[in-house]
Amino acid sequence: MANILVVDDELGIRELLFEILNDEGHAVELAENASRARELRQAGCPDLVLLDIWMPDTDGVTLLKEWASAGLLTMPVIMMSGHATIETAVEATRIGAMAFLEKPITLQKLLQTVEKGLSRAQTRSAPPSKPASATGAGGISAPLPSPEAAAPPQAAGRLPDEVPGLQRFNFEAPLRDARDAFEKAYFEFHLSQENGSMTRVAEKTGLERTHLYRKLKQLGVDLSKPKRGAE
Repeated sequence: MANILVVDDELGIRELLFEILNDEGHAVELAENASRARELRQAGCPDLVLLDIWMPDTDGVTLLKEWASAGLLTMPVIMMSGHATIETAVEATRIGAMAFLEKPITLQKLLQTVEKGLSRAQTRSAPPSKPASATGAGGISAPLPSPEAAAPPQAAGRLPDEVPGLQRFNFEAPLRDARDAFEKAYFEFHLSQENGSMTRVAEKTGLERTHLYRKLKQLGVDLSKPKRGAE
Protein backbone atom coordinates (compact mmCIF):
# COMPACT_ATOMS: atom_id res chain seq x y z
CA MET A 1 0.00 0.00 0.00
CA ALA A 2 0.99 3.65 -0.27
CA ASN A 3 1.79 6.78 1.71
CA ILE A 4 -0.72 9.47 0.72
CA LEU A 5 -0.69 13.16 1.67
CA VAL A 6 -4.07 14.92 1.82
CA VAL A 7 -3.95 18.74 1.73
CA ASP A 8 -7.27 20.49 2.38
CA ASP A 9 -8.34 23.33 4.67
CA GLU A 10 -11.76 21.75 5.34
CA LEU A 11 -11.67 19.47 8.38
CA GLY A 12 -14.62 17.38 7.18
CA ILE A 13 -12.96 16.69 3.83
CA ARG A 14 -9.68 15.71 5.49
CA GLU A 15 -11.41 13.33 7.90
CA LEU A 16 -13.51 11.74 5.15
CA LEU A 17 -10.55 11.17 2.84
CA PHE A 18 -8.51 9.83 5.75
CA GLU A 19 -11.22 7.30 6.64
CA ILE A 20 -11.67 6.09 3.07
CA LEU A 21 -7.98 5.83 2.17
CA ASN A 22 -6.97 4.38 5.54
CA ASP A 23 -9.65 1.74 5.14
CA GLU A 24 -8.05 0.82 1.82
CA GLY A 25 -4.83 0.11 3.73
CA HIS A 26 -2.93 3.30 2.89
CA ALA A 27 -0.92 5.38 5.37
CA VAL A 28 -2.45 8.87 5.25
CA GLU A 29 -0.95 12.17 6.40
CA LEU A 30 -3.10 15.29 6.69
CA ALA A 31 -2.21 18.94 6.08
CA GLU A 32 -4.67 21.76 6.76
CA ASN A 33 -2.79 24.31 4.63
CA ALA A 34 0.11 24.79 2.23
CA SER A 35 2.55 25.58 5.03
CA ARG A 36 1.97 22.21 6.69
CA ALA A 37 2.07 20.50 3.28
CA ARG A 38 5.53 21.98 2.64
CA GLU A 39 6.77 20.60 5.97
CA LEU A 40 5.48 17.10 5.26
CA ARG A 41 6.88 17.13 1.70
CA GLN A 42 10.30 18.17 2.98
CA ALA A 43 10.20 15.45 5.64
CA GLY A 44 9.64 12.73 3.06
CA CYS A 45 8.22 12.06 -0.39
CA PRO A 46 4.67 10.67 -0.36
CA ASP A 47 3.60 8.21 -3.03
CA LEU A 48 0.70 10.46 -3.99
CA VAL A 49 -0.79 13.86 -3.00
CA LEU A 50 -4.42 14.96 -2.96
CA LEU A 51 -4.19 18.77 -3.13
CA ASP A 52 -7.02 21.26 -2.67
CA ILE A 53 -6.88 24.33 -4.91
CA TRP A 54 -8.48 26.98 -2.69
CA MET A 55 -6.72 27.34 0.66
CA PRO A 56 -6.36 30.36 2.98
CA ASP A 57 -2.56 30.79 2.95
CA THR A 58 -1.35 29.59 -0.45
CA ASP A 59 -3.55 28.12 -3.16
CA GLY A 60 -2.87 24.62 -4.46
CA VAL A 61 -1.78 25.72 -7.94
CA THR A 62 0.86 28.03 -6.46
CA LEU A 63 2.11 25.23 -4.20
CA LEU A 64 2.22 22.91 -7.20
CA LYS A 65 4.39 25.48 -9.04
CA GLU A 66 6.72 25.71 -6.05
CA TRP A 67 7.23 21.95 -5.95
CA ALA A 68 7.75 21.78 -9.71
CA SER A 69 10.35 24.60 -9.76
CA ALA A 70 12.20 23.10 -6.77
CA GLY A 71 12.34 19.62 -8.28
CA LEU A 72 9.98 18.28 -5.59
CA LEU A 73 7.16 17.27 -7.91
CA THR A 74 8.34 13.66 -8.05
CA MET A 75 5.00 12.11 -7.06
CA PRO A 76 1.56 12.12 -8.72
CA VAL A 77 -0.61 15.04 -7.57
CA ILE A 78 -4.40 15.00 -7.82
CA MET A 79 -5.99 18.45 -7.58
CA MET A 80 -9.36 18.92 -5.81
CA SER A 81 -11.84 21.80 -5.88
CA GLY A 82 -15.51 22.60 -5.85
CA HIS A 83 -15.18 25.97 -7.58
CA ALA A 84 -12.26 25.74 -10.00
CA THR A 85 -12.63 26.86 -13.61
CA ILE A 86 -11.59 24.86 -16.63
CA GLU A 87 -8.65 27.25 -17.07
CA THR A 88 -7.45 26.48 -13.54
CA ALA A 89 -7.67 22.73 -14.12
CA VAL A 90 -5.79 23.05 -17.42
CA GLU A 91 -3.08 25.16 -15.78
CA ALA A 92 -2.62 22.64 -12.96
CA THR A 93 -2.33 19.82 -15.50
CA ARG A 94 0.23 21.81 -17.50
CA ILE A 95 2.33 22.34 -14.38
CA GLY A 96 2.34 18.64 -13.59
CA ALA A 97 -0.88 17.56 -11.86
CA MET A 98 -2.02 14.17 -13.14
CA ALA A 99 -5.76 14.60 -12.54
CA PHE A 100 -8.48 16.90 -11.25
CA LEU A 101 -11.35 15.87 -8.94
CA GLU A 102 -14.41 18.09 -8.61
CA LYS A 103 -16.06 18.30 -5.18
CA PRO A 104 -18.19 16.71 -3.91
CA ILE A 105 -15.97 13.74 -4.73
CA THR A 106 -17.67 10.39 -5.24
CA LEU A 107 -16.11 7.29 -3.67
CA GLN A 108 -15.80 5.47 -6.96
CA LYS A 109 -14.12 8.41 -8.72
CA LEU A 110 -11.75 9.00 -5.80
CA LEU A 111 -10.58 5.39 -5.56
CA GLN A 112 -10.26 4.98 -9.33
CA THR A 113 -8.15 8.14 -9.64
CA VAL A 114 -5.96 7.24 -6.65
CA GLU A 115 -5.39 3.73 -8.00
CA LYS A 116 -4.48 5.15 -11.41
CA GLY A 117 -2.03 7.60 -9.83
CA LEU A 118 -0.36 4.94 -7.72
CA SER A 119 -0.08 2.62 -10.74
CA ARG A 120 1.61 5.41 -12.67
CA ALA A 121 4.04 6.05 -9.81
CA GLN A 122 4.92 2.36 -9.54
CA THR A 123 5.49 2.11 -13.29
CA ARG A 124 7.79 5.13 -13.17
CA SER A 125 9.89 3.79 -10.28
CA ALA A 126 9.90 0.08 -11.10
CA PRO A 127 13.36 -1.38 -11.97
CA PRO A 128 13.81 -3.19 -15.30
CA SER A 129 12.27 -6.63 -15.12
CA LYS A 130 14.42 -9.73 -15.45
CA PRO A 131 13.30 -13.08 -16.76
CA ALA A 132 12.26 -15.35 -13.90
CA SER A 133 14.72 -18.22 -13.92
CA ALA A 134 16.79 -20.28 -11.55
CA THR A 135 20.25 -21.69 -12.24
CA GLY A 136 20.51 -25.39 -11.58
CA ALA A 137 23.44 -27.76 -11.55
CA GLY A 138 26.00 -27.07 -14.29
CA GLY A 139 24.75 -23.50 -14.71
CA ILE A 140 21.64 -24.52 -16.62
CA SER A 141 18.82 -22.01 -16.20
CA ALA A 142 15.34 -23.26 -15.55
CA PRO A 143 12.14 -21.23 -15.24
CA LEU A 144 10.93 -20.63 -11.71
CA PRO A 145 7.61 -22.25 -10.85
CA SER A 146 4.69 -19.86 -10.64
CA PRO A 147 3.08 -19.20 -7.24
CA GLU A 148 -0.03 -20.95 -8.52
CA ALA A 149 1.95 -24.05 -9.40
CA ALA A 150 3.76 -24.08 -6.07
CA ALA A 151 0.60 -23.71 -4.02
CA PRO A 152 -1.31 -26.86 -3.06
CA PRO A 153 -4.63 -27.33 -4.84
CA GLN A 154 -7.62 -25.99 -2.96
CA ALA A 155 -11.29 -25.98 -3.83
CA ALA A 156 -12.47 -22.55 -4.95
CA GLY A 157 -14.39 -20.58 -2.37
CA ARG A 158 -13.43 -22.79 0.56
CA LEU A 159 -11.48 -21.83 3.65
CA PRO A 160 -8.68 -24.04 4.97
CA ASP A 161 -9.27 -25.44 8.43
CA GLU A 162 -6.70 -23.18 10.07
CA VAL A 163 -8.31 -19.90 8.96
CA PRO A 164 -9.82 -18.08 11.97
CA GLY A 165 -13.59 -17.66 11.85
CA LEU A 166 -14.35 -21.02 10.27
CA GLN A 167 -17.34 -22.24 12.20
CA ARG A 168 -20.16 -24.70 12.34
CA PHE A 169 -23.54 -23.05 12.09
CA ASN A 170 -26.32 -23.68 14.55
CA PHE A 171 -29.20 -25.05 12.50
CA GLU A 172 -31.42 -24.96 15.57
CA ALA A 173 -31.20 -21.15 15.69
CA PRO A 174 -34.01 -18.94 14.32
CA LEU A 175 -33.66 -18.25 10.60
CA ARG A 176 -32.72 -14.60 11.06
CA ASP A 177 -29.94 -15.42 13.56
CA ALA A 178 -28.60 -18.22 11.36
CA ARG A 179 -28.65 -15.94 8.32
CA ASP A 180 -26.80 -13.19 10.17
CA ALA A 181 -24.16 -15.68 11.36
CA PHE A 182 -23.66 -16.93 7.81
CA GLU A 183 -23.46 -13.42 6.34
CA LYS A 184 -20.93 -12.36 8.97
CA ALA A 185 -18.73 -15.38 8.19
CA TYR A 186 -19.21 -14.76 4.46
CA PHE A 187 -18.02 -11.15 4.62
CA GLU A 188 -15.16 -11.98 7.03
CA PHE A 189 -13.98 -14.60 4.54
CA HIS A 190 -13.94 -12.12 1.65
CA LEU A 191 -12.28 -9.41 3.76
CA SER A 192 -9.56 -11.92 4.63
CA GLN A 193 -9.15 -12.99 1.00
CA GLU A 194 -8.95 -9.37 -0.24
CA ASN A 195 -6.63 -8.17 2.57
CA GLY A 196 -9.31 -5.87 3.96
CA SER A 197 -9.92 -3.92 0.73
CA MET A 198 -13.51 -2.67 0.84
CA THR A 199 -13.38 -1.83 -2.87
CA ARG A 200 -12.49 -5.38 -3.91
CA VAL A 201 -14.95 -6.92 -1.43
CA ALA A 202 -17.72 -4.70 -2.83
CA GLU A 203 -16.87 -5.87 -6.34
CA LYS A 204 -16.64 -9.52 -5.28
CA THR A 205 -19.93 -9.53 -3.36
CA GLY A 206 -21.85 -7.31 -5.77
CA LEU A 207 -22.74 -4.66 -3.17
CA GLU A 208 -22.46 -0.89 -3.51
CA ARG A 209 -19.69 0.29 -1.20
CA THR A 210 -21.77 2.47 1.13
CA HIS A 211 -24.32 -0.33 1.51
CA LEU A 212 -21.48 -2.72 2.25
CA TYR A 213 -20.24 -0.45 5.08
CA ARG A 214 -23.70 -0.38 6.66
CA LYS A 215 -24.10 -4.14 6.29
CA LEU A 216 -20.76 -4.91 7.95
CA LYS A 217 -21.46 -2.59 10.87
CA GLN A 218 -24.93 -4.08 11.29
CA LEU A 219 -23.44 -7.58 11.44
CA GLY A 220 -20.74 -6.50 13.88
CA VAL A 221 -17.84 -7.32 11.55
CA ASP A 222 -14.52 -5.99 12.88
CA LEU A 223 -13.22 -3.48 10.31
CA SER A 224 -10.06 -2.56 12.17
CA LYS A 225 -6.74 -3.24 10.45
CA PRO A 226 -3.26 -3.85 11.83
CA LYS A 227 -0.99 -0.79 11.74
CA ARG A 228 1.53 -0.49 8.96
CA GLY A 229 4.77 -2.19 9.83
CA ALA A 230 3.15 -4.36 12.48
CA GLU A 231 2.51 -7.20 10.11
